[in-house]
Amino acid sequence: MNADGMTKINFTNKKFKLLENSKNGEADSKTVFEYAQKEDVVTANYQGGAIRTGNIIARLEGHQLYMVYQCLTMNNELKSGKATADITFTEDNKMKLLLHWEWLKTPGHSGKSEYIEI
Repeated sequence: MNADGMTKINFTNKKFKLLENSKNGEADSKTVFEYAQKEDVVTANYQGGAIRTGNIIARLEGHQLYMVYQCLTMNNELKSGKATADITFTEDNKMKLLLHWEWLKTPGHSGKSEYIEI
């Protein structure tokens, strides 16, 4: 914990999996996200399930991530989007991310996703 009693957030070497996704999301239970962090810059690579490969770049502000992401699906479709993630912690101190996201190519196609550290 840091001086204000809040849990210090560090994404370095953290992996996440999907708990829940909106129907128009691409990630599924087989998609694994591998994160890194340097200061307030958070990055991730992901793959598995419907995703051949993808990456994220984000800015950490307090307990939120402001991110953009892109992926290549198993159907060879390139997709990109933006999201805001609220960061919380479970009782056993695992990070959870609640994303409010939107595809960039099709504005209005948005949803929510929830991920947990594995």
